[in-house]
Amino acid sequence: MALVLCTGTDAALLQTRKLILERAGHTVISVMDEREMAAACREYVFDLAVIGEAVSPRMKRAVASSIRAQCRSLRILELYQQHQGKILEDADSWMEVPAEVPTELAEHVNELVAKKPRRASG
Repeated sequence: MALVLCTGTDAALLQTRKLILERAGHTVISVMDEREMAAACREYVFDLAVIGEAVSPRMKRAVASSIRAQCRSLRILELYQQHQGKILEDADSWMEVPAEVPTELAEHVNELVAKKPRRASG
């Protein structure tokens, strides 16, 4: 399956997301800060990054920019809350949370990683 980078600021949400995706057969590396993310991007070649819904709009933009700079070819899935709406215009996909069924996240990830690889820019 896919190697997924999950970013967020809430350890419990990251753990839940990791369990859901690992049950679907994916390998998940979770990070909570830019230093961890940079280290993970140096060590692994990710297929997808999931940016959590609990991250502030300013931080979402900063995280997405860092991901694009350090892990160029992966896709970005932005999770968002209804009251907040989508923040990242250049994300590859978006998903409102909470999802009706936890498996929706895994299904969404499966669809994204099945697409042709994103072309690295720069």
